Amino acid sequence: MAGPAGELHRRPVDWSARSVTVCEVDGPALVLGSTQPADHVDAAAAAAAGVAVARRRSGGAAVLVEPGRLVWVDAVVPARDPLWHNDVGRAGWWLGQSWVDALADLGLRGTEVHRGGLVRPSWSDRLCFAGLGPGEVTVAGGAKVVGIAQRRTRHGALFQCAVALRWDVARAAGLLVLPPQQRAQLVADLAGRVAPLTDAGPAAVVDALLRHLP
Repeated sequence: MAGPAGELHRRPVDWSARSVTVCEVDGPALVLGSTQPADHVDAAAAAAAGVAVARRRSGGAAVLVEPGRLVWVDAVVPARDPLWHNDVGRAGWWLGQSWVDALADLGLRGTEVHRGGLVRPSWSDRLCFAGLGPGEVTVAGGAKVVGIAQRRTRHGALFQCAVALRWDVARAAGLLVLPPQQRAQLVADLAGRVAPLTDAGPAAVVDALLRHLP
């Protein structure tokens, strides 16, 4: 499914059956988490850079999505599905393991699913890849490969996965309202926080995941 990020996030969710949707944005967008303040964004800087501003209904902080630079996959699990788990902290473990297996097919071994609690270091309220949540996937040393935001209703759970193919933290930081010194510190702190799949194309990443989804 392709289109503007805002429209893709606003599309209705069918909770009646398990499903997977690959979303392809037709232009760059900074997507805020469901409760993230809008005033985190420098609207003038975003407009000057040609970056739309959108909001998703799942949690976390901002994610910069751009064509060919990030893989976005949504997975829906109905409340009565065998994959459903009442514990929000355990609910995405199965999906994280599917990503670990897919990444191994792509030649990236040694990744692991984060099965602990939510980790919220500095900047995790601004950029989603700064923090670490249950079910997300990291490489040795803790750099994130797969980010997963979750939305839960009485009908089911929506898992929104993001895999960076290119990671330009300075570009993302330039879209936020921050004093210059804090912006420079954010860039320095997050420079190694993400492990992008620079040798993989979007289609290969998606194909590998689909082979390992239950």
